[in-house]
Amino acid sequence: MPQAESSSRDYRATLFLPQTDFPMKAGLPEAEPRWLKRWTEMDLYGRMRLAAKDRPLFILHDGPPYANGEIHLGTGINKILKDFVVRSQGMLGKNAPYIPGWDCHGLPIEWKIEERHRAEGRSKEQVPVEELRRDCRAFAEKWIGVQREQF
Repeated sequence: MPQAESSSRDYRATLFLPQTDFPMKAGLPEAEPRWLKRWTEMDLYGRMRLAAKDRPLFILHDGPPYANGEIHLGTGINKILKDFVVRSQGMLGKNAPYIPGWDCHGLPIEWKIEERHRAEGRSKEQVPVEELRRDCRAFAEKWIGVQREQF
């Protein structure tokens, strides 16, 4: 068979191609925002919580990440694994709400604020405790907001 003839042959008749209304190309980047909007409008998570309210409770206490910067690969793995555990418990018939949490206490945040104060020429001893706490709270709240958007 000559080359030109073989390249123009229609092989569809030789294949079992399913007949479906589903599009052959998913177009997920375009479809996902529509799904999220619909699920939000119908309060899907709230409805799932309501349907599970009388089931045995499963709580996963979500601790880290520290609220002190952008998310990174470790942060993502942490959240993905916890999400997997909570969802699987829900599918096993438990009331398993996912309540995200952040570690907003201790040295990582305090150290960032102390660095800022040192850059201003102020030593740790020159900063009143109330100001340090207020600055740490504002810093943590800022990064919680950033990380919520990034997730």
